[in-house]
Amino acid sequence: MQFPYQLTAKGTYSLKNVRLETGFDYEDEEVIRTRTELFSIEIEAGKIRVVKPNDPSSDVLDAKGFLMLPAFRDMHIHLDKTLYGLPWQALSPKRRTVKDMIAYEQEIIPELLKTSVERAEQLISLLQHYGTHFARTHFNIDLTSGLKSLENLERALENKKDSFKAELVAFPQHGLFYTDTIPLMKEAAQLKSVDFIGGLDPLSIDGTIEKVLDFTIQLALDHKKGIDIHLHEVGESGMKTINYLIDRAIENPELKGKTFISHAFALGHLSQKETERIAERLSEGEVGIASSVPFRSTVMPIPVLKKYGVNILIGNDNVQDYWSTFGSGNMLQKANLIAELYGYETEFELSRTLQFVTQSIIPLDENGKQQWPKTGDDASIVLINASCSAEAVSRVSKTEALMNDGHLFWRY
Repeated sequence: MQFPYQLTAKGTYSLKNVRLETGFDYEDEEVIRTRTELFSIEIEAGKIRVVKPNDPSSDVLDAKGFLMLPAFRDMHIHLDKTLYGLPWQALSPKRRTVKDMIAYEQEIIPELLKTSVERAEQLISLLQHYGTHFARTHFNIDLTSGLKSLENLERALENKKDSFKAELVAFPQHGLFYTDTIPLMKEAAQLKSVDFIGGLDPLSIDGTIEKVLDFTIQLALDHKKGIDIHLHEVGESGMKTINYLIDRAIENPELKGKTFISHAFALGHLSQKETERIAERLSEGEVGIASSVPFRSTVMPIPVLKKYGVNILIGNDNVQDYWSTFGSGNMLQKANLIAELYGYETEFELSRTLQFVTQSIIPLDENGKQQWPKTGDDASIVLINASCSAEAVSRVSKTEALMNDGHLFWRY
């Protein structure tokens, strides 16, 4: 997919006929409707300078009554490993385990690197098509690609810098000790562009939980990075890994709020009491969970985690690559899936579900008071063809325009 928008405005400018949510209508104390009104918005230096009463007669850009929402954020994706842009390829039944996939990657990465810049840009364009302006993206650190995956990803992001931003996770996809990736991880950790130190299933890949996590944690501490561990393991090893990370975050307060566990499928196989207890511990350690909202046999306890204040990040993970063919790139579709999985069906519940794809920024607070947008907020927004956020989530509504740091791109 080519970039689906054209640059319409940047710098200082104004929009009229911008639809914003202003409150809830109630019946018998239940929310039955979201109220909206049209406003004019002034943009300056990448910020929302002022929100004011609408002036439909003004000679400024016309938002055409589309609903303004915070731009979406994909908080777990692999921009460096997509097959998007290449001929269709389904998964092979021959590759069943992570180690099978590691061996396969070692074969195909040299060829994929030849076009990874262009394919990363195409995947970014797909995300933008659906209103995403920011991603946390993992990139491979392995003996086959060295730092080349990072270099190519950085080129793609530089080419997209006006319309898209990302934070980067150095991800040892082939293990730390299973293949000797430690020297490369140390090299990557020194780079300013790298924000997080990643990891992968320490017991099943490297044969040790403590040794892998101790190295990862120390590397993060030494270079003032965050941590984001891919954890597919369930049962005892999965829970031991989760608890070990929580303990280290509590011992090292500088890791609080900067430590994340991606997938954490072990949490989906606990009793209610066990779930409540681990949710308490995650909250105490300020350890977040990044989920692609799996919908096969594992349904994550997202409502319980949210109840205890655990930071939940949502992402597409794999988008049409050799790990999974199901990722669409559409974050609103992820919100829709969350609503369906957990029975969020009312106007109020659907409006709250938007938070999963905007990183907790939503227009109305729990009491229906407008809390976004306000003066000084980042000018990173979408214009959606919907009457309110509840409809946008339920109907996976179309994105008509995308704004990143004040750069406005309108669908052509």
